[in-house]
Amino acid sequence: MSEQGLISRRSLHGELVDLLHDMVLEGELRPGDKINEQALCARFGVSRTPLREALKVLASGGLVILSPNRGASVARISPEEVNELFPIMGALEALAGELACARITDASVAQIRKLHEAMLRHYERKEASKYLKLNRDIHEAIFAAAGNNELTQLYHTLMVRTHAVRFTAKKSEARWDEAVADHVEMMDALEKRDGAKLSGLLKVHLRHKAAMVHESLETSDKAAE
Repeated sequence: MSEQGLISRRSLHGELVDLLHDMVLEGELRPGDKINEQALCARFGVSRTPLREALKVLASGGLVILSPNRGASVARISPEEVNELFPIMGALEALAGELACARITDASVAQIRKLHEAMLRHYERKEASKYLKLNRDIHEAIFAAAGNNELTQLYHTLMVRTHAVRFTAKKSEARWDEAVADHVEMMDALEKRDGAKLSGLLKVHLRHKAAMVHESLETSDKAAE
């Protein structure tokens, strides 16, 4: 089904969530943009009720801000929040990587390898939206393999605040190459069950992400001037 086409009534709610999420990932809806509900209803051939329900789902995931009397807008994050939150995310991911290497099964490693290979194919084709979804799936799979529910809960709590930019900020070619190189090393460490190495790589990876987000925020601010 074309994104521009009308949505069938089957799985309407889920389709709207996916379509709006892709609009953010692809940059059609940018951080800070007000969401035009009337235009989206006309575009997808739906009423405001299912659209608003989809926006609530995206708000719970941190991608959308719902404001009384002002409607919905795409979430933003400040440079100060990036500086405070990303080191914490890095520490959590580092711990998850260490635990995962100690506990992960061969089947889970194989599944993450499949995600990794698929992600690389989308990188080679420059298919950003599909790449980003698999990127997120890989990070979440590492937490699942760590087998620590409290750690995962804390991670998801912070993800609500960082998701709007962590997986949607526009990266330069150099930053994208850097992110992929990080993932190649991370996959190698995971397959070797080298917890110390994967832990260190994940901290570096999050520092790279923070730098990329800062660059994206600066570019957005200059474009808005």
